[in-house]
Amino acid sequence: MKNDLRILWVLVAVALLCWLLYRLAPVLTPFAVAAALSYLGDPLVDRLQKVKLGSRPLSRTLAVCVVFLLMFLLVLGLLLVVIPKTLEQVRHLIDRMPEIIGWFANTAIPWLEGKLGVKFSGLDAATLTETVKTYWKEVAAASMDVLGSVSAGGQALMNWLMNFVLVPVVTFYLLRDFDDLVAGIRRLLPTRIEPTVSGLAKEIDEVMGAFLRGQFMVMLALGLIYTLGLWAIGLDLAFVIGMLAGLLSIVPYLGTLVGVVAALIAASFQFQDLIHPLLALAVFGVGQTLEGMVLTPKLVGDKVGLHPVAVIFAVLAGGQLFGFLGILLALPVASALNVLLRYADAQYRSSHLFHAPEGDCIEPQVQASQATDEPT
Repeated sequence: MKNDLRILWVLVAVALLCWLLYRLAPVLTPFAVAAALSYLGDPLVDRLQKVKLGSRPLSRTLAVCVVFLLMFLLVLGLLLVVIPKTLEQVRHLIDRMPEIIGWFANTAIPWLEGKLGVKFSGLDAATLTETVKTYWKEVAAASMDVLGSVSAGGQALMNWLMNFVLVPVVTFYLLRDFDDLVAGIRRLLPTRIEPTVSGLAKEIDEVMGAFLRGQFMVMLALGLIYTLGLWAIGLDLAFVIGMLAGLLSIVPYLGTLVGVVAALIAASFQFQDLIHPLLALAVFGVGQTLEGMVLTPKLVGDKVGLHPVAVIFAVLAGGQLFGFLGILLALPVASALNVLLRYADAQYRSSHLFHAPEGDCIEPQVQASQATDEPT
């Protein structure tokens, strides 16, 4: 009876926590970002604390300041290099949009009609141009509405500025007090379950650390490989396509699929031959080979154990339930649940329920069969 009551209270607490996450998702998003950054930076802070200046090791606060400065320089570099380059290539894409539409209408679609034997009615250059113009007008109108609402009330702008200031502040304090927070949580655990919970927490930390830090490095490496490869074959949109494919590689096969389709279309339009689309395919083939044989085994390892379908479902479910916060938390939560499920499976296989005596399950069936064989 007591065990049933405890299980009921645990279920109620979990349901209440999920409800609070759903209601507080917009408020919790900057804290989740700060927690992720502090979690990623904590191992480097711990290593820096072992470095000695003279005869004394670095203090925790000084080590946090060094790591915080490195993070700031990394973000600043991304803002100064990535964003201008991305805007430049997007502007280039917009300028060439009429040529792309004409190429689709006059070259690509007739070629597909001849190969497939299917007639695509209503896909002429004028129709496609008018559709794109209408779409861009709607996007511009929506953007102006958003800007108007921001300038009218200012609430969204204030929230954005508050988050911009809040994330680094919370990150700094979480990094500085990370070890103390973990130790405080451990002291709150009942002594009877503390070893089990600590063991599970250590395994979850290994899995989440391997995934978050390793996957970030894999995404960055793939983005550079795709970008350099597409740049080497002369593709104008190499940076946008390569980095987008690298970032989307956090979801299995999504980055490769988006990158291959975009690179094939861009190469076909820009060069209008067969060799450059094949070279673009070769770039992504090399990237996938390096990811499967070198990057993922070396940087992520085999500790995560999440099936690609589980990763895709976790990202989609998290985004559907909690928005951007759900996307941020989806894969770490899925990794932790995977560890807990493995522990539950091990407990079940070592329990009496799994290793029940043969007589408990077979004897009634034998008796029933004997009863049916007796003459009436």
